[in-house]
Amino acid sequence: ALLTDLGKRLAQGELTATEAVTLAVEAMEDEPLFNAGKGSVLDENGEVSMDASIMRGVDQAAGAVIGLKTSRHPIRVAHHLLAKGWPVMLTGSAGDRFGEEEGVEQVELPWLKTELRQAQWAKWKDQRLRPGATDEEDALLDHDGDEDGWGTVGAVALDVHGNVAAATSTGGMTGKPVGRVGDTGIIGAGTWADASIAVSCTGIGEAFIRTAAAHSMAIHHRTMSLPQAAERVLNEVEPFGGRGGLIALNRQGDVVMPFQTMLMYRGVFQDGEVKVGIGPEFIQS
Repeated sequence: ALLTDLGKRLAQGELTATEAVTLAVEAMEDEPLFNAGKGSVLDENGEVSMDASIMRGVDQAAGAVIGLKTSRHPIRVAHHLLAKGWPVMLTGSAGDRFGEEEGVEQVELPWLKTELRQAQWAKWKDQRLRPGATDEEDALLDHDGDEDGWGTVGAVALDVHGNVAAATSTGGMTGKPVGRVGDTGIIGAGTWADASIAVSCTGIGEAFIRTAAAHSMAIHHRTMSLPQAAERVLNEVEPFGGRGGLIALNRQGDVVMPFQTMLMYRGVFQDGEVKVGIGPEFIQS
């Protein structure tokens, strides 16, 4: 229903690509099964720390937040940064404070923490595992999922003006060190948009940072088809332990959603139709 609604509003010119990706990610931040906003995984101290970023292709305007703890919708805080134009990135309490000033709802930690995430954290702590280890068991990988919960969320969109945008939001990985930053809040690593393409990535963040994966996708697409460029990017992150996936969309309306993991929850509204997928195949819905 969300995809259909946003897709139709985009097609009718009621929404810009930037607003559409923000609304899509906000909805997923409110879904506790996703590792973003409410239902974010917990760090080594059992706290929530959320990252998000957004980029508008036409002018490469961007906004990013790292380590938010009280903002209900980190992506909306990032969107306000993009709209203001400066600064591009804010961290921690400064980001939450800016969000509050811009009217983003502030919430208490207990609201963000779910029983599922607390159970995953307790399991991680009890077994003294490396950060993210329980995420791979409970959800195959920090950034995708099975019935126990899904990962990082992202959206890409193309509007009637031919402009593209990308947005990504996450709670990171279970048991992550306090202060750890993944790719999601970093422009060029987890999120990228320029005049021709919008990209949102998901996977082990450090590998996506080391390869500047989202930006790399844009560079490869200059000389390759969208599927070829996506395959190249995922091959580049793999040697660094970066199994994951991405979603990308170009100005021509071509879409790719490749992933190297077992599952990646995804959906696309294209030519008036919604297609969704979890495993390798798409399903008309």
